[in-house]
Amino acid sequence: MDGRGLDEQRLRLLLEVGTSIVAELDSEAVLQRVLEAGRELTGARYAAVGILDQDRKELDRFLTVGVDEATRRAIGELPRGGGILGELIRHPEPLRLNDISQHPRSYGFPPEHPPMTTFLGAPILVRGEAWGNIYLTEKQGGEFDEADEQALLILARWVAIAMENAHLYEDIDARRSELERAVSGLEATVAITRAVGGETDLSRVLELVVKRGRALVDARQFLVLLVEDAELVVAAAAGETRDDLVGTRLSSSQNALGEVLRGGHAERLSEMSNRMRLGLGDLANDATVAMLVSLSFHGRPVGVLIALDRYDSSAAFSAEDERLMRAFAGSAATVLATAQTVEAEQLRMSIQSADQERSRWARELHDETLQGLGALQVILTTALNQGGPEPLRVAAEQAVAQLETQIAELQGLITELRPAALDDIGLEPALRSLFERTLEAHGVTVACEIDLDVESGRTANRLEPEIESTVYRLVQEALSNTAKHADTDRASVGIVEQDGQIVIEIRDEGQGFDPAKPRRGFGLLGMRERVELAGGTLEIDSSPSAGARVAATLPARHLDSADEESAPQRAGAA
Repeated sequence: MDGRGLDEQRLRLLLEVGTSIVAELDSEAVLQRVLEAGRELTGARYAAVGILDQDRKELDRFLTVGVDEATRRAIGELPRGGGILGELIRHPEPLRLNDISQHPRSYGFPPEHPPMTTFLGAPILVRGEAWGNIYLTEKQGGEFDEADEQALLILARWVAIAMENAHLYEDIDARRSELERAVSGLEATVAITRAVGGETDLSRVLELVVKRGRALVDARQFLVLLVEDAELVVAAAAGETRDDLVGTRLSSSQNALGEVLRGGHAERLSEMSNRMRLGLGDLANDATVAMLVSLSFHGRPVGVLIALDRYDSSAAFSAEDERLMRAFAGSAATVLATAQTVEAEQLRMSIQSADQERSRWARELHDETLQGLGALQVILTTALNQGGPEPLRVAAEQAVAQLETQIAELQGLITELRPAALDDIGLEPALRSLFERTLEAHGVTVACEIDLDVESGRTANRLEPEIESTVYRLVQEALSNTAKHADTDRASVGIVEQDGQIVIEIRDEGQGFDPAKPRRGFGLLGMRERVELAGGTLEIDSSPSAGARVAATLPARHLDSADEESAPQRAGAA
């Protein structure tokens, strides 16, 4: 059909329709425009488009115009491709009938269906293969003629071109979306990977993983479960979750959760009816779809990532979502395992250091105080055995002197544990008392510069107890190291408050040490732990024969007036 039998008006309309639908990239809009154009070109009362299923044996969709909504509901189920409609499926070529009922394939219409007599149909062939059919019925004022058939065939060709363009665009758009999601997944994975070197605090890492994971697959809820003993514990949650969700413990045996954990694989669930088999309990009560991905590090199960429902749709998680999540889980597992290892090592070292400190205090009490008390016992026992007033008087004098010595040593121990001056009159007086004791006990003169925006006494604008204690302990430990190891008689201490921070620097010109080599005792580890817990930073510089420098920066947090009265009590518990 070349269109030579068409009048100018129809040719213009066909050209207009063709250019409009070929430029349209929305397939639904194309089909709607075609239905309207088919009626306009031929004068048909009713028009329909039937779209074939993948096997091209029956209709998968059926779109109509001309039939009102009430009639469509009354007709019931839409046709699947029987009767006359099926004739075009079996034989994809134009079909024109003056009376539908006279065709041997016709078997009538369902109840409530509007009467139809004349019929014109044409196949829609995309790349030479049947894609669907256009149907027109009830031409106003007569029967469909040759010109109507030519017009419909040209319209069908326009539809084929337009649908191919629309499908290509949809494929490109879908591919672009996949690429965008892949890039998002790569960005999330890179962010997690960077955290390996930049963040080892487990709570911060968990927050990063759960938020990045949720954004990656657009989940309504996202959970991170970590292995603890023989169970899984909800360690972090993001999205529309309950406040009490974190900390929930789940069994990992005889359920999908355990299978994913031990098998090191992923599972997508589009049917959540059997929640008991899933193993999530009431965590997934409102969920309709889920995706579970294992976390494993060097073959060791670390935990499971769980995504529940899409944020803005009811669609199930796709194979692409699973691929992205598996890649994400690889990096997340590395970060989480690293953070767990660091946390466990810090706890182990802290316990070990505390045990070493207890051992030191035990040695001090055993070697000094206990020996002194034993000597006192011997003096008094000897005097009692000798009898007479003179030996008792001499023994009493010796006992008093020995008691004075032991009391002074106990006071020194108590002061080292928690100086009363720090609670009663403030940080600066406590430090100056420490410098005097350092000179008396070790012969080390301490040159000091202290410039704090505080005053002595209970009613002053004191620093928070945690900050005062951290400053004092840092200086105390640094001077103790100087006295024991530096082989020098001079040290300097600078403590200055500026720009909302307290800057601390302790120096000596002694023999120095190699900071890279492990050292026994609480020492450097204790300094670092105290400073970091207070929210500060610590820097230690030293080398053999070049002295040592300990520098720290702490936040200058001050007590307000309401807190000042209770500061000593809180400090005593620090």
